Amino acid sequence: MTAPTSFGASRRIWNFLRLKWIPLRRLFTTFARGWPGAGLLLMRLVAGAALIAQGIKILWAEPQIEAFILNLAANGAGLLLLVGLWTPFAGAIVTFIELWQALSEQVDPWTHILLGTVGAALALIGPGAWSVDARLFGWKRIDIPTPKS
Repeated sequence: MTAPTSFGASRRIWNFLRLKWIPLRRLFTTFARGWPGAGLLLMRLVAGAALIAQGIKILWAEPQIEAFILNLAANGAGLLLLVGLWTPFAGAIVTFIELWQALSEQVDPWTHILLGTVGAALALIGPGAWSVDARLFGWKRIDIPTPKS
């Protein structure tokens, strides 16, 4: 079955519907280097470590099944953020989990709001150059040697 070609965007829409795309290469045109890349690395490390520490603290208290599943997912997303793998997915998961916890718990919601905001920012901005995502999905440079005359 071929894609309709009546206008320029139809092929892109058709490929999107068939899920024929590379998500990270299309999502980020470049991976930030230098000081912006260092800032993204710092954000990822702090958010990932905070999520893992918070999750381990709650998991040791033998929570109910709902809290156990949410904190297990938060630990997994924190680990992904820590290494910079699947950062848009992990940031979105962190955002939804922390929003859920901020709205459902009776205690101070500001820690959850802060972690959810950092997760959303990382999902939108990207992981930076010092991440597994940049190594796997970043643009590759190919140097072609010039022939000697």
